[in-house]
Amino acid sequence: MRSTLALVALFALAACGEGGNTTSVNNVSASAEKVAAVPAPAGTTWVETVTRTPEGGWLMGNPAAPIKLVEFGSRTCHVCREFDEQGYQPLTANYVATGKVSYEFRDFLRNGADLSAALVGGCGGPGPFFTLLNQMYADQNRVLDVLQKLPQSYYEQLGGLPPAQQTQRFAEAAGYLDFVKQRGIPEAQARACLADTKAAEALTKMNEKANNDYPIPGTPTFLLNGKMLENTVNWRQVETALKAAGA
Repeated sequence: MRSTLALVALFALAACGEGGNTTSVNNVSASAEKVAAVPAPAGTTWVETVTRTPEGGWLMGNPAAPIKLVEFGSRTCHVCREFDEQGYQPLTANYVATGKVSYEFRDFLRNGADLSAALVGGCGGPGPFFTLLNQMYADQNRVLDVLQKLPQSYYEQLGGLPPAQQTQRFAEAAGYLDFVKQRGIPEAQARACLADTKAAEALTKMNEKANNDYPIPGTPTFLLNGKMLENTVNWRQVETALKAAGA
């Protein structure tokens, strides 16, 4: 669990808001043909269709959508929060709902609080995943204010604890247990998710693989059909790339 222990220091890993410090706005063709809409199965909508991906993310929409958007996001990153505030509604209503575009969120862990948030954020399964994610972003300023006021000695003490206890302590300090309890996830269930060392290790391995494959310069970072969108951190830039891809 070395990789989990390395997450204890707050704000110690990838930068927030530097996912686009490379070259071009995006690297998709501006001449792509328009993609046809794909109706959802009867009685469902694509926005309500959420599945877990083999890579460890959570995918909303048509799993076979020809345009696949992936976000590596941090729940404690203010730029990720701004993307959620500005982009989530138009992304889901205007693109995911058509069946042309799928949207996959992969937690990218910048710190120990991100790990705790990711574990409890997925604790309810696919149904409430994106609702909890939206609400965590809305609650982000409160969480950051609490964590930034904790003394350095608190984080030093965490470093000596087993990984499962670290995630519990971060969740307690950040108020995540009460947060999910108010949204239908009992405390016992949330604590079981926080103690799931296999899930924690899977998250850190997903992050390590992403860094090896791309690497990830910061959060948010977006992939479109497997290619990184460079200089792309906000909804306007993402929408430009989606349109260029035929959405």
